Amino acid sequence: MAQMYRLKLELDGYAVDVAGDGITALEKAKTIRPDIVFLDLRLPKLDGLAVLERLRADTSTAAIPVVILSNWNEKEPNHAGPALPAPERLAEDLGSVPSPPKGSNQKARVARP
Repeated sequence: MAQMYRLKLELDGYAVDVAGDGITALEKAKTIRPDIVFLDLRLPKLDGLAVLERLRADTSTAAIPVVILSNWNEKEPNHAGPALPAPERLAEDLGSVPSPPKGSNQKARVARP
């Protein structure tokens, strides 16, 4: 999944860096300070929700926008995810993503190239 998004973003002119596991993702977020993080829940070494929790707990990464991208269909991550501050949520199975509250103007934030 990461390579698909990487290709699309690079073709659109964005600089993209991919981490193969949660520990590496945290290290890269702290050193690179990306404009946005696309985060999969199913990461080895440290899962995506733990990565998100640690990003939000660290003042140097807390303000980085995070978009969760996952095809996880189990209920637990969907219930845990909203408890953490990541309002931008996407999934391959769009039927599993709740609609934003009526009247909400939440939009995904996208970094400019």
